[in-house]
Amino acid sequence: MTINNNYGVLLVNLGTPSEPTTAGVKQFLGDFLHDKRVVDMTRWLWCPILHGVILPIRSPKVAKLYQSVWMEDGSPLMVYSRRQQQTLQQTLNVPVVLGMTYGEPSIQSGLQQLQQQGCKRIVVLPLYPQYSATTTAAVFDRITKDLKKTSELPELRFINHYYDHPDYIAALAQSVDTFWAQKGQPDYLLCSYHGIPQRYADNGDPYPEHCHQTTVLLAQSLNMAREKMSMSYQSIFGREEWLKPYTEATIKSLAEKGIKRLDVMCPAFSVDCLETLEEIAEQCKEVFLEAGGKEFNLIPCLNDSPPHILMMESLIKQHTQGW
Repeated sequence: MTINNNYGVLLVNLGTPSEPTTAGVKQFLGDFLHDKRVVDMTRWLWCPILHGVILPIRSPKVAKLYQSVWMEDGSPLMVYSRRQQQTLQQTLNVPVVLGMTYGEPSIQSGLQQLQQQGCKRIVVLPLYPQYSATTTAAVFDRITKDLKKTSELPELRFINHYYDHPDYIAALAQSVDTFWAQKGQPDYLLCSYHGIPQRYADNGDPYPEHCHQTTVLLAQSLNMAREKMSMSYQSIFGREEWLKPYTEATIKSLAEKGIKRLDVMCPAFSVDCLETLEEIAEQCKEVFLEAGGKEFNLIPCLNDSPPHILMMESLIKQHTQGW
């Protein structure tokens, strides 16, 4: 094989079950919830709870939720991530492969594909705009673990975050403007971010600060009055206190205060997935309407939209200067 001294790109997202079945979800959740970056409890305490209680009870329920959003070509997260990978490869004209922290295609397979294509230099782009140890650092852990099996290490550049990147904020703002051009403006805009335990933030995880800054910059870009826009945290799990305010409680409160039309967007998610299409667009919509609201809209994630691909291209070129 001819050695290619150009760089390659590894796009990384969280992952998804391979199929919307109890078995598929159980395997995926088992891998995900075994990661100490995600759940840092002592293993001898956590593993019996995970395997004896959580996986048997949650897997059938979550499988039904996945079935409600499953697309013809797979889970939404995988379908949109594949589109991102294919479009970005055409745009950059360099090898771009997809790897998932949990499930398939794995990060290890992604690294192997790039090395088989002769890439001596690899830029890793975790598709998490706001850094968290539970997501971005988990990607780094997997990469270092997988590369222990490799004799010749590639030169790596790792993109830590892009929560305040001008092109990212512009892409978010353009998605909102496009949606409002079609639907009109709402009474209120809520930015819902995936939550993490409050304890993680207390121990130094900068995630909440990143989420706050994204929201501030987006409000400025939209010229949005802050009394008509705020942020919250979704996907709460377990009894431990997580970052507040919680999305569901916030949505209920807004309806009770007289907000009739609410638009919600999820800036921490690079693609639409179970947490946006089912948790927000279905569950939270129901909460809003039952509390007295009249119209509820989910503004789609950036997915493979041209502004999002442009942002990725800009980010990668910025981090590969000198290559």
